[in-house]
Amino acid sequence: MLRRYPEVGEPLACEPVTKGLLNHGYRVSTTRGAFFLKHHLDKRHLDDTSGEPAAIVRQHRATQRLQSLGVPVVPPLSDARGDTVTVIGEGCYALHPWVDGLHRAGAELTLAQSRRLGTLLGTVHTGLEQVMAPRDGPPDPDGPPRPGHRSPDPADTFALIDDLLAAARGEGGRNAPRDAFDELAVHRLVERRALLEQHAHRRPPTPDGPATGWVHGDFHPLNLLYRGAHPVAIVDWDRLDVQPRAEEAVRAAAIFFVRPAGRLDLAKVRAYARAYRRATGAGRAELAAAVHRVWWERLNDFWILRWRYRLDDRRADPQFPAVSALVVWWTDAYEEVRAAFTE
Repeated sequence: MLRRYPEVGEPLACEPVTKGLLNHGYRVSTTRGAFFLKHHLDKRHLDDTSGEPAAIVRQHRATQRLQSLGVPVVPPLSDARGDTVTVIGEGCYALHPWVDGLHRAGAELTLAQSRRLGTLLGTVHTGLEQVMAPRDGPPDPDGPPRPGHRSPDPADTFALIDDLLAAARGEGGRNAPRDAFDELAVHRLVERRALLEQHAHRRPPTPDGPATGWVHGDFHPLNLLYRGAHPVAIVDWDRLDVQPRAEEAVRAAAIFFVRPAGRLDLAKVRAYARAYRRATGAGRAELAAAVHRVWWERLNDFWILRWRYRLDDRRADPQFPAVSALVVWWTDAYEEVRAAFTE
């Protein structure tokens, strides 16, 4: 890999980076410094017809253009041929400069820093609007949601709950011994089914045309590096796509500002949302609609349990207590949450 980048020097060490769920990353030390080697694992990034990493190249070009606007991003290095992606066998790799920094959850942010976070995401959205062409063509059925996507159908969710309940209870041939996680999963699944039965009539319609545009697609604390009080790098652009922008703002807040007990810090959400609205010109009605759609999405979502029980992948298990508690609290505090995003 490094032979393609003669300017980076000779390799000295390669250490795995443990953060992250979807890709593999390595800190590579060479005779000329440190670099981040990213192994892209998502096969959807390969173009179906040519086998070329078209989606990854698009991500790289986006970050290069955003950097020219002053957005804190870390574009990849170009190899001796001018390429930013290396395909070796079935693997796709990219080499980035190493950025020293720390991840900071919302609990570590002050109100001023929460405002700065909202402004930053707004700057990403308006910057992408400047540097990216409108997206044409049909949506990828296996990819992230696209504008106008239908909200989850509660009938499908009820079927999924039954399936996950059976797995969590050890039914259907699952022989693994039950533990405290399984007990919590059963409790939350039964609780969620009752909530969904109560609120099934509130399913949002397919949006008529909320403000959409290119979004980062995965804006959360593990994809933002801080140095001191200041964000210095937005990383992992794998889910760059066209989506309702305000929904990304709500999803990000629900990750940054959730407390361990599953409640949002509404004071910080309010500061963040006001700054986001100022940066983008998004209206209150747009944010209110986004809050409702993301709440419904969360009410019907069990991705952590699907990973555990269908894929036998437990990497996301530590997130489940707060994530599963949040939707219950959010349902009860629905009006307060909406007000925090819109006032």
